[in-house]
Amino acid sequence: MADALSVIPAAVLRNLSDKLYEKRKTAALEVEGIVKQLASSGDHEKISAVINFLTTEYIYSPQTNHRKGGLLGLAAATVGLTSEAAQHLEQIVPPVLNSFSDQDSRVRYYACEALYNIAKVVRGDFVIFFNQIFDSLCKLSADSDANVQSAAHLLDRLVKDIVTESDQFSIEEFIPLLRERMNVLNPYVRQFLVGWITVLDSVPDIDMLGFLPDFLDGLFNMLSDSSHEIRQQADSALSEFLQEIKNSPSVDYGRMVEILVQRAASPDEFTRLTAITWINEFVKLGGDQLIPYYADILGAILPCISDKEEKIRVVACETNEELRAIRADPAEAFDVGAILSIAKRQLDSEWEATRIEALHWISTLLNRHRSEVLCFLNDIFDTLLKALSDSSVEVVQRVLDIHACIAQDPLHFRQLVLFLVHNFRVDHSLLERRGALIIRRLCVLLDAERVYRELSTILEGEADLDFACIMVQALNLILLTSFELSELRELLKQSLVNAAGKDLFVSLYASWCHSPMAIISLCLLAQTYQHASAVIQSLIEEDINVKFLVQLDKLIRLLETPIFAYLRLQLLEPRRYIWLLKAFYGLLMLLPQQSAAFKILRTRLKTVPSYSFNGDQLKRASSGNPYSQILHPSGSQITEDGDINQDNGNLQNGINFASRLQQFEQMQRQHRMLAKSQSQSRNTSTSLSKEDPKAEPQRPPTSDTNRPPSRSSRRGLGQLHI
Repeated sequence: MADALSVIPAAVLRNLSDKLYEKRKTAALEVEGIVKQLASSGDHEKISAVINFLTTEYIYSPQTNHRKGGLLGLAAATVGLTSEAAQHLEQIVPPVLNSFSDQDSRVRYYACEALYNIAKVVRGDFVIFFNQIFDSLCKLSADSDANVQSAAHLLDRLVKDIVTESDQFSIEEFIPLLRERMNVLNPYVRQFLVGWITVLDSVPDIDMLGFLPDFLDGLFNMLSDSSHEIRQQADSALSEFLQEIKNSPSVDYGRMVEILVQRAASPDEFTRLTAITWINEFVKLGGDQLIPYYADILGAILPCISDKEEKIRVVACETNEELRAIRADPAEAFDVGAILSIAKRQLDSEWEATRIEALHWISTLLNRHRSEVLCFLNDIFDTLLKALSDSSVEVVQRVLDIHACIAQDPLHFRQLVLFLVHNFRVDHSLLERRGALIIRRLCVLLDAERVYRELSTILEGEADLDFACIMVQALNLILLTSFELSELRELLKQSLVNAAGKDLFVSLYASWCHSPMAIISLCLLAQTYQHASAVIQSLIEEDINVKFLVQLDKLIRLLETPIFAYLRLQLLEPRRYIWLLKAFYGLLMLLPQQSAAFKILRTRLKTVPSYSFNGDQLKRASSGNPYSQILHPSGSQITEDGDINQDNGNLQNGINFASRLQQFEQMQRQHRMLAKSQSQSRNTSTSLSKEDPKAEPQRPPTSDTNRPPSRSSRRGLGQLHI
């Protein structure tokens, strides 16, 4: 301190802390001259003493004017040192940087001015303090005082010029600081940061692209800034980096993909569009390099396929196709399980397009990596079954395509049908809403006969008799009406003359026994009219309830459709098809006379020509035994309408109809016992509620047999939308 006082006159020191700027400036020029003389004489010890004196007595003084004068003095000393200033920078720069956080805005302003003058003198040697200077400038860029901001901008431009010229700048040391500052939300700081990123990226010797993952997320964060200017600057910087990526032979896609995937789910539309555009370019450029990140990318793309913004949807769809085109091998880090997990999660999406694409991916994986997908079948099977209840028809169809692909193996086929029956059992609404679509589609994909045989086998042993009846009625309606099952109907028509038809008839018969109307329909379809008549006559009072009449009404109306045209034409030969006529009259006798179905059937029967009736045949047809044989004019015997052979007994083409009738009657007895048990249970419950005076009054349940069919009940349980 004594050395400083010995070389600096007291008047200079006094003026250096004067409240007038001009006096302080004059004093600073005096200090510059003194330091210049000391430097020329090589007395660096006294120069250090002067710098320390200005720092301790002025820079760190509680007096504002002292701090201002000290900053002017340090800048002047640096100017006086000229080329020798570098060796004293450790003493000069830290006090000036410390003044950037001064409470007085004028002090902060003078600190900017002082550092500006110092930087002009030392140039490249100044770079060793770059991180500290950058951090200080970052804060000053958001200063509350406009003059300080202006001074900071001037200093910032000078520092940028120095850094771009310097070969001492270390990007490795700077990146951690930049990464930390990228999370700042202040718009002025953001502009400052983007400006520096752009400048450094323009320097050929600085590889900013290699460090892009460190600040990429920050740039994307700025795309949603409220300031249009900041969004534009960030977008411009990102566009420049994307162009560099396209031209670069080596790019680290991994870390950037993780950032892009997160940003693709941003609530900001512009951010999502930019992120999905980058992903699109990455998929095109990266190819096989992106295989480890396949699932993450897919997880970002699928939601964007249903984005409300058309541009995003277009890019997402294009990216999705590009990604699907990449042929990956599970042996090459391609994780089939991860892809399936993503697709499974997206099946819960509220957007139809996303669900459809998720299913498309599962289908693609099945086709390419079937064995690997089947290893994860337990993880996705329940979700795929749940998707059968989807509100979208296209989604349901794609799910069925996947199920059909899985069910190519016999084991998986039976598992699929079992799960379907289970789902229909626990959710009757699924059977009503989607049952027809599901069954028809599976019949197309997996062979109708195979599907129906398997369903029949399962329903034959079904413990829930009510459900079995509903399910059989549904299957019967599909069989009678769906064009997809036309070949199956043709095969059943040959039941009496074709072994394959007979096997199918017998296979279906066992489960069709759950529903009288289903059995009658099956017999009419198979042209086993004598047996149909026998079934009708076996019905008793308990069988003929509202549900039965609803199903009968449907059958009568179906008889008027083109599917049963062959049967109506057979009525032109009542002599040959006497049992068909008797079956029809049997149905007519079961219908209420005022019903529309009664009138339809009676009108049809009135058109039957009477000229070909044979009295003997009518007599035999009306006999007590429905299986009594009828003599044909040729002398041969007929056991079923239209079929002539010489064999006796109740066997026709290997079908034991008497045994079949017993099977039907036994099943109907089980249904009657169940109905009786349910009725008794309801009556007991009603009695208990009446005996309890405190119990809340309840309306006794009304039996279906005593309630007229409502408009909704006319459709009946198990009716499907065809």
